[in-house]
Amino acid sequence: AGGGIFPLAFSIIRDEFPNERVPGAIGLVSSLLGIGGGAGVVFAGIVTQNLSYHWLFWFPLAIIVFTAYLTRRYIPESPLKTPAEINYRAAGLMTVGVSGVLLAITETSTWGWGSPKTLGLLALGVLVIAAWVREELRSREPLVDMRMMAIRGVWTTNTVAFLIGVGMYSSFVLLPELVQEPASIGGFGASVTVAGLFLLPATIAIVVVGQMAGVLERRVGSRGSLIGGALFALACYVLLVADRSAAGEIYLAAGLLGIGIGLSFSAMANLIVQNVRPEQTGVATGMNAVTRTLGGAFGGQLAATLLASNLGAAGIPNSSGFTLSFLMCLIALAAALGFALLVPRRSANDLAAEALAVLPRASRGEPERTAA
Repeated sequence: AGGGIFPLAFSIIRDEFPNERVPGAIGLVSSLLGIGGGAGVVFAGIVTQNLSYHWLFWFPLAIIVFTAYLTRRYIPESPLKTPAEINYRAAGLMTVGVSGVLLAITETSTWGWGSPKTLGLLALGVLVIAAWVREELRSREPLVDMRMMAIRGVWTTNTVAFLIGVGMYSSFVLLPELVQEPASIGGFGASVTVAGLFLLPATIAIVVVGQMAGVLERRVGSRGSLIGGALFALACYVLLVADRSAAGEIYLAAGLLGIGIGLSFSAMANLIVQNVRPEQTGVATGMNAVTRTLGGAFGGQLAATLLASNLGAAGIPNSSGFTLSFLMCLIALAAALGFALLVPRRSANDLAAEALAVLPRASRGEPERTAA
C-alpha cells in the first residue's frame, strides 16, 4: 500500500504545480525514495545495536501516523476527477500475477532457483500476468492502459527502472555484508552500526542531487539525467569489481551510487510523466515503481545466491562471491545505460504540447486553492 504514495504524489504535483516547476518537484520527491532507503539502512544499524529490533517497526509506525496527519491537514483534495469504473477483475489478476513472481524470487534463498516451488510459482505468476494483459487489452476502461505501456519513452524507461533496481537494492545487501566480513577475507570487520554508516555517502549524494533536480532538468533534460545516473552507478560497480581493499574506496563507491540513484530516480519519474496524459500519471508512475521493485527483488536474490554459492571454510562468503555479485550489478547497469540511450529525445514540438497539456491551475481558469 505504501508503494502507492509516490504515484499519488506525482499526480498531485502535476495537477497543482505550475508547468515550469513540475520537473523539479517530481525530481525532489523521487529522490526522497532513495534517501529513505539509504537512511533506513544507516538508522537500522544504530537501532539494532542500541535498542531492540522491535523498534525497527515502532519508529516507522510513528512516522507514518504523523505523515498521515500532515497529509490530511495540509494537502488539498483535487477537484479534477476522471469518472471511471474500476476493473476489479484486472486488479485481481495483476495483484496475483505480480505477487506470485515477487514471492517466487524472494523465496529462492530458501527454495532454490531450480526447485519445483520456485519454477511453479514463477510459471503461475507469468501466466496470470499474461491473462491480466489480455484482460486490459479487451477492457473499455483498462486499469493499466497497455497501449500506454508500449510507448517508446515509457517501455525504455521502465526497462531502465528494472535494471537500476537490480543495482540499487543489491547494494543494500552487498555493501553492509562486505564491510562486516573479517579482514582476513577482504572485509573490514565492521559492526552493524558502522556497516550502515558505509552507505551514508550514498544518502548524502542523493540529498544533494535531489536538490539540483530542477536545474539539471533545465540544463540537460530528463534523458541526460538518466544517462548520467546510469553512468555514475556503473562507475560504482566498476570500482567495486576492480579494487575494494580500502575503506575509502567503499565510501567513494557508495557516493557514486548515490549520485546515480539521485539522477536516475528523478529522471525516470519525469520521463514517465512527460510521455503520458495527465490522467495516466498515477498509473504510469506506479507501474514504473513496480518494475523497479521487481528488479530489486531479482537483483537482491541473485546476489544472495552468488554469495551462498561461494562460501569459505567457515561458512562465510569469500571474496570471489562478492566479485561475482558486483559483476552481476555491473552488467545490469551497463544494460541500463544502453536502454537509457534508447529513450527518445524530446523535440520542441513535444515541449510545446506538454506546456499546453499541463498548465498552472490559474491558467485553466480555475481558482488557486490553499490548504485547509
